[in-house]
Amino acid sequence: MDTTQKIENFMLDMNLLYEQLDETTWKIEDDLSHIDNIVVKLIDPIVIFRVKIMEVPKENKEEFYKTVLELNANDLVHGAYGIEDNNLVIVDTLQAENLDMNEFQSTVDSIGLALIQHYDTLAKFV
Repeated sequence: MDTTQKIENFMLDMNLLYEQLDETTWKIEDDLSHIDNIVVKLIDPIVIFRVKIMEVPKENKEEFYKTVLELNANDLVHGAYGIEDNNLVIVDTLQAENLDMNEFQSTVDSIGLALIQHYDTLAKFV
């Protein structure tokens, strides 16, 4: 089974609602699981998980960056927060070659949990 089929099977087995954007890109939009807008992209040899969270605030940037770095160090199991095109994103990568259901699900769950747990902390910067 090729990796694209594996990814689709994993999402189906997890009962996630998703939209296929192209042959190697999917967007998970599952409000029931509190997992929304996770983009999954296969760029062999890796699978990238990415969520745009918010724009970098115009004020209190130093406190914002400190907060994000502390969240990275203390609270994230999979992935990390980063800045891309003046947006805060959360990103994780997995190896495509030996991708399995457990690590795929752990990554999706960890990102979803981070979004829920960190919402109030990050929302104060909006």
